[in-house]
Amino acid sequence: MKKIFLTLVAAAALHTASAQNSAVTSAILNQRQGLLDKARTDIDGAILNPKTSGKGKTWYTRGEIYEQLMASPIFGKALKPGEGTKAAFESYSKTVELEGKDGEFGKLATQKLDNLYGLALNAGVESYNGKNYDEALNSYRMAQQIRPQDTTAYLYAAYAAEAKQDFAAAKDTYGKLIAMNYKSPAMYGRMLQIARQEKNDAEAMKVVQQALVAYPGNKAFMLEELNMDLSAGRSQQALEKIDKAIAADPTNSNLYAVKGSLLDQAKQPGKALEAYQKALQVDPNNFDANFNLGVYNYNKAADLFTKASKMDLATYQKSGKKYENDGKKYFQDSLPYFEKALQLQPNDRAVLSSLQKVYVRLGRTADADRMNTKLSSLK
Repeated sequence: MKKIFLTLVAAAALHTASAQNSAVTSAILNQRQGLLDKARTDIDGAILNPKTSGKGKTWYTRGEIYEQLMASPIFGKALKPGEGTKAAFESYSKTVELEGKDGEFGKLATQKLDNLYGLALNAGVESYNGKNYDEALNSYRMAQQIRPQDTTAYLYAAYAAEAKQDFAAAKDTYGKLIAMNYKSPAMYGRMLQIARQEKNDAEAMKVVQQALVAYPGNKAFMLEELNMDLSAGRSQQALEKIDKAIAADPTNSNLYAVKGSLLDQAKQPGKALEAYQKALQVDPNNFDANFNLGVYNYNKAADLFTKASKMDLATYQKSGKKYENDGKKYFQDSLPYFEKALQLQPNDRAVLSSLQKVYVRLGRTADADRMNTKLSSLK
């Protein structure tokens, strides 16, 4: 009787194992017959069963079924966005975990994972286009896990994080790209935009400096750095950098005009004059250069008249008239620059006011009155 009992126990065990494996077998048969909904039910049950959930074949089969579900125009509708890619990725990853890359199904799963990268990336793009940025991020991060050294999924993930205003995640992802030695002017441009949206001037300067290390001759980043220095009142730093910007962009008339202003601030009027004149050589219609050359000559004239006014009678009788005549020449020299500036910007109050004063000094009363009328109309 004991021998019969053992035989019955063995038979029962064989039947149990067969029942446990039948779910996987049934899933495979339904898969082959195109009954993917039934195959999905079978395989999802199999991975919950402790007896089959530890087998590479179970997980590999699940990955294949979910891949086919994604590709099916009928059964694919039952999947949520990104669900199929996620399930396939988990399944193939679990297969490799259980068997290693050299196991029977581990080898197959490794190849499948590589092919899955494109599916994950496309799923992310689809979610992104549908403005489902969280799902897009999940798909892109899955793609990153499949190919950790491929920068495309990281870049797309940063875009998705930006789109959902998650700037911390975007900056973190851009940081990872930089650590991977990825370089792109567009990437630095987006990082700069984030810093500006966060109103973080220090971060913006850091990004520009990183960009200039990567692209030392980039005109746009040079100008960004220069503008930041100018906005922050760092005139000396700006003056030190502007010649590099001019060398990179020699046809940019505004750079010469800015250089002239910086030299004016640095009490170097002679060099400032040269910079303004160079600006007009490059572009005769540069408003700032025209106006500042007018101011340069106006100030020279005003300085001579001020000196004459402070002379005692004897000194004035000796040389005062010469000072005033020289002053009038400078007023006359300022006139074409101010008039050109007015032509370029007819409603600029500073130009109108300067012209009114010059016309008075030159005795052109009617023109001075015309400037006054224009100024009054702007109030």
